[in-house]
Amino acid sequence: MKRRSLLKGLSLAGLVGIYKPSTLLARTEINNDTASINGSRDRAYWVSLMDKIASPVLDNMSKGLLRKNMDMRVSPIWDNRDIGVGYLEALGRLAVGMGPWLALEEVNANEKVIQSRLKKQLQDSIAKGVDPKSADYLSWDKGSQPLVDAAFLAQAFVKAPKVLWEPLSDGTKQQLIHEFKQLRRIKPYESNWLLFAAMIESFLLEIGENVEEKRIDYAIEKIVTWYKGDGWYSDGAVFSFDYYNSYVIQPMLVDILRVNVKQGRRTRDEFDRAYKRMQRYAEFLERMISPEGTYPIFGRSATYRTAIFQPLVQLALEDALPDWITPAQVRSAITAVKKRVFIQESFTKDGWLTLGIIGDRQSGLADSYSNTGSMYLTSLSFLPLGLPETHPFWSAPFQEWTMLKAWKGEPFRKDYHVDF
Repeated sequence: MKRRSLLKGLSLAGLVGIYKPSTLLARTEINNDTASINGSRDRAYWVSLMDKIASPVLDNMSKGLLRKNMDMRVSPIWDNRDIGVGYLEALGRLAVGMGPWLALEEVNANEKVIQSRLKKQLQDSIAKGVDPKSADYLSWDKGSQPLVDAAFLAQAFVKAPKVLWEPLSDGTKQQLIHEFKQLRRIKPYESNWLLFAAMIESFLLEIGENVEEKRIDYAIEKIVTWYKGDGWYSDGAVFSFDYYNSYVIQPMLVDILRVNVKQGRRTRDEFDRAYKRMQRYAEFLERMISPEGTYPIFGRSATYRTAIFQPLVQLALEDALPDWITPAQVRSAITAVKKRVFIQESFTKDGWLTLGIIGDRQSGLADSYSNTGSMYLTSLSFLPLGLPETHPFWSAPFQEWTMLKAWKGEPFRKDYHVDF
């Protein structure tokens, strides 16, 4: 299993920058004339779909109209928490999936138009979200849920600081820092929630703020004790078979460790181990994609749709897929999934995501904490848009994925457990 010398030979100060799209482009330059028509069409489809998903949220919020216009729906078993938390959910969850693409400079003219619009709208939306005078000032102090989605927003700042953090005004930055710090009032549950507190503190560490180090270190050390083997962590003391390794645990642990190793607080060995485990887990995700582009649905938060593939696509973004999984293999498989999931019934008539997986008839799948804003975690599957169109992820021809090969009767790779 490869990992492209993610830390080897680098000073601690250089760790966060090693996956910048410009670096990836330099390593993988390809003549545009050789780009696969399939890859080109796939990228255009991904960009169009990202635009379709994000625009209702960002167009409204950038104008201070999100609370007024969003079709905010809640689970049939809604737990009666403040509905206002859903707006922060929509913003934070969109930002983390879009960040790498918005930071990419090497895009064609048509794509640039969409990218520039959404980038400006996201920046303006963030500003509106922390402005107490704005109609879309977010519910930072309502219950404990804001800890979750502030963490996704902090993760977005870590992934794409040059387009999401640095351009913000000093006033907006200070207000965000204030909102993040006041979330220390929330004691996270003994679950993946520990990583939300750690992610926020790690972002504050990255920008030179004073941090509560215990919220970082306790999370890292606790999650490590919950490792069950073969690439799977338990979400708390008792293992449950769901996709929280995808939604939060694996990628957020890696991003937290990346920051803390850079800052000299944690060791490279810890990062290496967490990364190898995420690579192993991603192998399972690739094998879960059926020949028809479906995947097994189990566990809570199933309505987050394609967010389950976050570890796999993050590895693609970082040029760190296991040796036997090619970038084009991932693109082909995830594109097939997106075309099964994002059909007309996945959106309301006004373009908002519905609460089910394939439409409102499945809204009963939504958990007691799920609302329309929650659904935008699906943006996490769009991380490879942060790769230029000349990268093999986009330029290489269609390639069959494991289950497509298996059920066509073709040779495919055997699977074995790992012991790290």
